Amino acid sequence: MFQAPPSRRTILQLGALPFLGAGCPRLLAAPSSGKPAKACIFVFLWGGPAQQDTLDPKPEAPVEYRGEFSTIQTALPGVRVCEHLPGIARRLDKVCLIRSMTHDDVNHTTAPHLLLTGHPMGNLGQPLRDDFPGMSSVLARMGRGAGNDLPAAINLMPHSPDKAPRFVESTHGQGAGWLGPVWQPMRIEADPSSPGYSIGEITPVPDLAGGRMSERARLVAGLEALAPLASADTSAQGRHREQALRLLANQKAAAAFDLSREPMALRERYGMNIHGQAVLQARRLVEAGVPVVTVYWQNDGITNVSVYWDTHQRNFIDLKTRLCPPADKALCALLDDLEDRGMLDETLVVWSGEMGRTPRVGQSVPGGAGAGRDGRDHWAKVFSCIVAGGGFRKGVVHGSSDRYAAEPSTSPVRPADLVATLYHRLGVGGSSQINDRLGREVPLIQGEVIRQLLD
Repeated sequence: MFQAPPSRRTILQLGALPFLGAGCPRLLAAPSSGKPAKACIFVFLWGGPAQQDTLDPKPEAPVEYRGEFSTIQTALPGVRVCEHLPGIARRLDKVCLIRSMTHDDVNHTTAPHLLLTGHPMGNLGQPLRDDFPGMSSVLARMGRGAGNDLPAAINLMPHSPDKAPRFVESTHGQGAGWLGPVWQPMRIEADPSSPGYSIGEITPVPDLAGGRMSERARLVAGLEALAPLASADTSAQGRHREQALRLLANQKAAAAFDLSREPMALRERYGMNIHGQAVLQARRLVEAGVPVVTVYWQNDGITNVSVYWDTHQRNFIDLKTRLCPPADKALCALLDDLEDRGMLDETLVVWSGEMGRTPRVGQSVPGGAGAGRDGRDHWAKVFSCIVAGGGFRKGVVHGSSDRYAAEPSTSPVRPADLVATLYHRLGVGGSSQINDRLGREVPLIQGEVIRQLLD
């Protein structure tokens, strides 16, 4: 679905002119050197995977820190990961593993703002419309798009089959923020693993064949023309409606959403589950020309005490059964698939959550949500992520944490630095400016490019 824009009153309070064209935010992009990547797939492991139970195990630490899992050797000599990530272990020579990500925000709804925009939030509790714009919306505003009627920015936020309560809608940094609703990413909530998966907004309705669709579009346009003053919300609605109509008319572009066109053997390689099929959907979209697709981990709806990767309870049970296996399988299938298609060198792949988990099992921290005897609380001082493709070096382990996976011990990486490096590889220079809703020029990028990670 297309994300609903703010209300008319809200937009008028903010000042509609910047969204209507006069004083429209502009980007002064200073291009980076080298051939830029064409696209980025950000697999967002919402909830915060436990670094010591996934990518940064500490087998020599006391059991209350190292946890229950064993470790396995990877394709990089001397580098080990959790036993429940066997596919990643075999492919670690093809990716860049960062073990020293760090920040200080342990709130699930605000910490993603750092990872998705490279900027801290202005105020705790601010509305999503006041966020700094996310990378996908910025690139859309710069004119980076598919050029074939597909949206320039897409968020895959699938619902679980039982429609379990979700928190991702309130996650900051996921949208256009103060760029305005016109640049909101298209949000897809359908379950791509379901037999009847389809995107309702771009699926033709049988009884609207022939010219009836065009007639309805002209009728709506005529009614809107009668309004004495357009507002930003109607402008955004109009733009999104036009985009949906173009997709309805261009079924070749809409075919990017048709997973049934993929061989069943390939679909099974990704995993016939919500996450695996969402990652496959992301690959189809970037292959069709969409520059940024973000895949958010779904709320599995399994338990009330451990949803997403937020393992306050059942940390080892859930990592072993419902989290690591599908995540490992989908990422490995994506990397192999992109490489087989000759797309990996021009596609960035990011695999990360917004934070990590406490060093000690059962440890609770201020600002967290507590932890049971078999769980880990929120922890942002150090966590791990994977970046691959798009000009990043292969077989690199960047940074390290201390013996308890509690603090960075070498080469700390801020989210702003990671975002700066992604922008750099997408052809956006570090001196780029963006105009806010008041017309003031603000720096787009706050961090420093991590040159050691790049070829």
